[in-house]
Amino acid sequence: MKKILLVAVREFTATVFTRAFVLGLMLTPAIGAIGATLVPRMMARSVQVQGQIAVVDPTGAVGGELADALSSARITARRTDQTRQVLIQAPESVRQVAGNDGGRAARFALGSVPEFTIVQRPPDADLKLERAWLTDEQAGPRHLALIVIHANAVRAGADGYGEYDLFVPPNVDDRVEGEIYQGLREAIIGARIKAQALDRAAIDSLVRVARVKSVTVTKNDQRQTVAGFNMLLPGAFAVLLFIGVMTGGQALLTSTVEEKSSRVIEILLSAVSPMELLAGKLLGQMAVSLLALAFYVGLGMALLVSFAMFGLFNPWLLVYLLIFFLIAYFVIGAMMLTVGSVVNDMREAQSMMMPIMLLIMTPWLFWLPISREPNSTFSTIISFVPPVNTFTMLLRMASNTPPPWWQVWTSIAIGIASVVAVLWCAAKVFRIGLLMYGKPPDFATMIRWIRAA
Repeated sequence: MKKILLVAVREFTATVFTRAFVLGLMLTPAIGAIGATLVPRMMARSVQVQGQIAVVDPTGAVGGELADALSSARITARRTDQTRQVLIQAPESVRQVAGNDGGRAARFALGSVPEFTIVQRPPDADLKLERAWLTDEQAGPRHLALIVIHANAVRAGADGYGEYDLFVPPNVDDRVEGEIYQGLREAIIGARIKAQALDRAAIDSLVRVARVKSVTVTKNDQRQTVAGFNMLLPGAFAVLLFIGVMTGGQALLTSTVEEKSSRVIEILLSAVSPMELLAGKLLGQMAVSLLALAFYVGLGMALLVSFAMFGLFNPWLLVYLLIFFLIAYFVIGAMMLTVGSVVNDMREAQSMMMPIMLLIMTPWLFWLPISREPNSTFSTIISFVPPVNTFTMLLRMASNTPPPWWQVWTSIAIGIASVVAVLWCAAKVFRIGLLMYGKPPDFATMIRWIRAA
């Protein structure tokens, strides 16, 4: 046991006390902080779009409405109202950062308000010439769009109301096109209301239903709902589990390959047995992974507290994160050690790692379906299939409909059994492969080693 601990301490210190580990640990939050600082500044400095929109309006009623709908003041009011509806479900601290009126968040998400100039064309205008006008690269204002209103767009004909045709030049910003669509809808509706001699304000008050803040009710209390929290939480836990497993797993693979290629492994085996080396490596890198996991969990908890969302979080999930991490780490770590022991360089290791990486990434492919339907037949079955059962069950537990407890502990029991099986197989291959050089064995050869050892 003493030798195992010595190997574990060596693995831990050789990994943690390096610049690469410290930089790698801090890189993700640093990128997030830089992005949160620079992106708003870049968005605030976005270039304002200015240009002309030509309108062919045989009804004579839409053009004026469109000029009002696409005015800077109306676009600003529309953006602010839409952003306010999105922010209403966000925590108070988030709304304060974004601006409670929605204006600051709208400018961040959509950029500067464009300035449109509506150019009225005669009803009998030549559409071929008008379309050519779009691509006329003159020195004046840009030509952003050509709108052709149908003759029955305001007053219904035999086939009901008509619509419009929209022509745009290449490389028009999607946000600009979206503003034109919204302005057209508002203008045509306004023209139809006027044609029917109706009161626009009365109709708006009839159809407008304000969105209220929903309330999440728990067993102990109730609190404001946070939009998107139930969808993002499972993904966050899956990311934490993936980071924890891959931090130690990749280090196990790399160190084993380097020690074998440099013949350092032969010196180590003169002092410890292969099984002591395997156990020490697993325990040492497990401590490294736990350190990285604790760092990111701490950051996550600090963010939840700062945004007043900690009450929406079940602390027991951290306990299960640790349990599923240990299971996943020993399974994936043993596989990485196995690959590292039978290859001679990282190029050979990459090809053998591909099946392992595909296994790890499988739950990510079904993250949204599992989170939205955590108790579906597919989600239930895959949460009992090692080695992906740890990731899948954690996704289900962090969802808004956690699975029954018997399924959770059955998955844990299956995971523990898979750890025992994988470690048993890895120990046999590890013992033989460490001192073998040359062409790496295929999977059939490794199976024969397992059966013969």
